[in-house]
Amino acid sequence: MGLFSRKSSKVSNESRSNPPNSPGISNAPLKSPAPSRLTNGGTFSTLSLTDVTLPRPPDPHIDPAAYLRSIYARDYAPDYPSIPQHGRWQHFDVGGRPRVDQMMATWPLTVDNQERTRRLIDLFLVSVLLDAGAGTRWSYKSKESGRFYRRSEGLAVATLEMFRAGVFSSNPEQPCQVDGPALKRLTVDHLARGLQVSENNPISGLEGRAGLLSRLADALNNQNFFGTDARPGNMLDYLLSHPTTRASSVPVIPVPTLWDVLMDGLAPIWPSSRTTIAGTSLGDAWPCNSMPASPPAQPWETVVPFHKLTQWLAYSLMVPMTKVMHIQFAGADLLTGLPEYRNGGLLIDTGLLTLKDADMKRGLKAYRDNARLKGQPGMEVVPLFTTDDDVIVEWRAVTVGFLDELLGEVNRLLGLEKGDGLTLAQMLEAGTWKGGREIAEVSRPNTKEPPIMILSDGTVF
Repeated sequence: MGLFSRKSSKVSNESRSNPPNSPGISNAPLKSPAPSRLTNGGTFSTLSLTDVTLPRPPDPHIDPAAYLRSIYARDYAPDYPSIPQHGRWQHFDVGGRPRVDQMMATWPLTVDNQERTRRLIDLFLVSVLLDAGAGTRWSYKSKESGRFYRRSEGLAVATLEMFRAGVFSSNPEQPCQVDGPALKRLTVDHLARGLQVSENNPISGLEGRAGLLSRLADALNNQNFFGTDARPGNMLDYLLSHPTTRASSVPVIPVPTLWDVLMDGLAPIWPSSRTTIAGTSLGDAWPCNSMPASPPAQPWETVVPFHKLTQWLAYSLMVPMTKVMHIQFAGADLLTGLPEYRNGGLLIDTGLLTLKDADMKRGLKAYRDNARLKGQPGMEVVPLFTTDDDVIVEWRAVTVGFLDELLGEVNRLLGLEKGDGLTLAQMLEAGTWKGGREIAEVSRPNTKEPPIMILSDGTVF
């Protein structure tokens, strides 16, 4: 039985009893983006329904598609094609300052475009992996401008300045790179200093972030993907030489090829506590009691895959490869909307989803219990759950489903014809992510936090 009440949907329940590419027990469908969308569709269709159809939530709530349309009209009309694809690059440029371009301008002209792209992949990968929710109290003061930044943008500016200072490099003659030996030596204290963490400026999940970078150092020993010098950027060479890459006027890389590098190459970074099947960690994939299981039940049938950080990586890494080397990617529509609290928070704050009474009471009790712990900040009261709670798993799953449906409705409201409409990545960048943040700021002005609080270890959100 679902934990949320929601509007009706046409998303089907296909692929649950027989996931694609999965004779018997196979981890492959739970580790790839397209079956991830189908599996979330299965969760999406098991929840209890009402007779109201998307996107018309009852008064006094907001029509989410119309709300998104107003944001696009405010910020981009009539030049909707200028909306950038969702990615980390925009976070680095917070405040209108082109920090990535300014950094590249300092590199000698002898650094060719391939090496420039490798360096950006180095930077973007580390920055995305550190881009979990920072909490309500943390901020970062830029050493270049003296301005303070918070949340994703604060983490982006912090990691960029750490990158330029050589924090992630073991080569003193080349600070602007990331390599395994440097990450292996990076301690919690080093990371805390780089992020300016202190008792008065705490960040959520510091130890989890440091652990992620330490395990990344081990993952980079895979020379097939990351070369002999253990750099994330060396995946570029692997991708360009891969037999599936089409060499024409510009290289065309299939997104599944990039996806396999990220899923297989980074598999060792996930905590050992994650869901495993047949001894293999699935990363950001979680059991959910709402999922139907066909007798005899298979281990994968109740597991919902998300791979949020991996998808965020895929979206983000495609941008510098496209901008600097003009690489094109085939099959980007295989990636899903990101199941994170800004996109999902939008669905709750607009009234599209409502937490059921029993779980609301349970979440509020967990919030009160957590508030009694030392060092917990005062904030608006919201229900609280751990990352593996069915409420969070289900919330993330229906977020994926609704984002797909919202895309079609938003394009219809904008009058954009099929073929000329916004892509999912554009909707995420300029609409649901931004809109989720803006509506949270209005709904909870003291903290600007999402409508559900998540206890995370810094490796999921």
